[in-house]
Amino acid sequence: MSELSAQISRVNNKLQQLLKRHELLVHENQQKENIIAGLREKEKIQVEEMALLRQQQLILKASLDKMDAKDKKELEQKINGYIRNIDKCISLLSHKQNI
Repeated sequence: MSELSAQISRVNNKLQQLLKRHELLVHENQQKENIIAGLREKEKIQVEEMALLRQQQLILKASLDKMDAKDKKELEQKINGYIRNIDKCISLLSHKQNI
C-alpha cells in the first residue's frame, strides 16, 4: 500500500510541476503577444509616416519643378484619388440631404 501511495505522490508532484510550467508558459505567451501587438502598432505608425513623407517629397518636387515622369504620374494618381474620394463624399452628403 505504501508503494501505491508513493507512486500517487510522485504522479501528484509531477502534475503540480506540469501545472506550474503551464502557468509560466501561459504568462510568457501573454507577454510575447503584448510585445507583438506593440510592434505591430509601431509598424503601422511607421508605414503611415513613410506614406506621409513620400507625399511631402512629391509635393516638394512638384513645387521645385524637378519631377521626373514617374513622380508626376504618381502625384497625378494621388490627386485623382483625392478627387474621387471628395466626389464620393459630396455624393453621399447630397444623397443624405435628399432623404
